[in-house]
Amino acid sequence: MPDQAPLAAHGFYTRTLIDAAFDGVIRVRRYLCHACQRTVSLLPEFVLPYLRSSLTVIAAFLIARLFLARTLQAAAPPPTPYQRGQFWIRRFRAQAATLCAALAALTQPTPAPDFVHRALAMLEATGWIAAHRFLFAGVRCHLLGWPRGLASDGRRAAFSSATPPA
Repeated sequence: MPDQAPLAAHGFYTRTLIDAAFDGVIRVRRYLCHACQRTVSLLPEFVLPYLRSSLTVIAAFLIARLFLARTLQAAAPPPTPYQRGQFWIRRFRAQAATLCAALAALTQPTPAPDFVHRALAMLEATGWIAAHRFLFAGVRCHLLGWPRGLASDGRRAAFSSATPPA
């Protein structure tokens, strides 16, 4: 199969998306990799994997809540539940130092009181979508961290119950 393209169109699937002016269903293109026989999906650049809200909604919330110190009600777009906002904040705080290190290749780190403020300033300076594109180009890190079932490089983690060799 060397003469075939490595990825072949393999249909679509739908997923829900909440954006600033849109709350509905989008179609996501799937491809079949001929090398590994797995499917891969091509998400739009403003969509984060495993999250329903768009990058622009999450960015606006994090800036308002963490950078501008607005209350949760003032920071959140109307349909954002309290738990979802707290989830974004908790995961962003946990990922802030890693983001600063990864984004140092794109922009000069600015003086800030902590990694959270530095990461937000670096994301604002770079542009959230440009930073997201850069972070995912080599699957360096995820804006809000990976779900527990995924390793940091984006592959499924397999844990064995065997004890490590002594």
